[in-house]
Amino acid sequence: MFKELIFKSIIKTLNKYNNVVIVSHANPDGDAMGSSLALYLFAKKIGCNANVIIPNDYPMFLSWMPNIDDVIIFDKNTDKALTIMSEADLFCFLDFNTPSRTGVMHNELCRYNKIPHILIDHHLGADESAFEACLSETEISSTSELVAQLINNQGFDNYLDKDIATNLLVGIITDTGSFAHSVFDSTFDICAKLLSTSINYKEIHQNIYDTSSENRLRLLGYLINDRMTILNEYNTAYIYASKSDLESYNYQVGDTEGVVNYPLSINSIRMSVLITERQGVIRLSFRSKGDFSVNDLARKHFNGGGHLNAAGGTLTCSLEQAIQKLIDILPEYKDLLNK
Repeated sequence: MFKELIFKSIIKTLNKYNNVVIVSHANPDGDAMGSSLALYLFAKKIGCNANVIIPNDYPMFLSWMPNIDDVIIFDKNTDKALTIMSEADLFCFLDFNTPSRTGVMHNELCRYNKIPHILIDHHLGADESAFEACLSETEISSTSELVAQLINNQGFDNYLDKDIATNLLVGIITDTGSFAHSVFDSTFDICAKLLSTSINYKEIHQNIYDTSSENRLRLLGYLINDRMTILNEYNTAYIYASKSDLESYNYQVGDTEGVVNYPLSINSIRMSVLITERQGVIRLSFRSKGDFSVNDLARKHFNGGGHLNAAGGTLTCSLEQAIQKLIDILPEYKDLLNK
């Protein structure tokens, strides 16, 4: 019942304002794009003048998604993005709850703090009081599932079509690693309803996972063979990718997506870390098995956070210093990693 009240609050807010700007986080993934595009198409159906603005480019393997060409990329089309933001009377934050996660857009978004905001997100740490309407739930597969529930509450028969369903399914598939983690009963229930639109699940899955470039595949092989270290004492593996490594394989946005998961296929490994050097910062992706919380580790040591088994962080230092910091903090977690 309480959740239905939140759905009603979001719909009431969307109906109250006309110029709606949907924003997601920097380095957007499948869930960011899927949830944003689905809400965008739904908002247009209920009469909103909606736009999607993201801080920087999305991975190339998502370039086929319905209506993705409508998305405005801030760092490529800044003037247009700024004009649209200046005319907005409602912002919708999707798949993040900390404004700093919007990277290059952060300072500009701060100018519009007094304009109403909606939050739809599944990460820990939301300040619900900062939003006119807030749908924040951590025990759920993805933000795309939350958007699907919102639309379903209004009636899938009235609003669901193949484009919306496809975008939602992309978000759910990618954020669960093809239903390998963060899956709940509600996830399969909503996916069954999405599939009722006669979308081609096999084709969607192939578009996500079977459209790699040769360079991307060769980069994967190189990183696993030459850049992976196993720390048996801590049941941990890390892979690093220097800026020159990425340049050698003509890196495109999204080429390292999923690399962090591969070490977890080793039976003894409980935590895997991908450390990537990019544009003056170090990005870290954490994955874990069981009840080891990479969210807690990322929040405490790496200016990040996320979920129990999937989190991210950033450091401003050299690649070598980031690797050493990871190694230095592992003794603190030795008992938990050896459970």
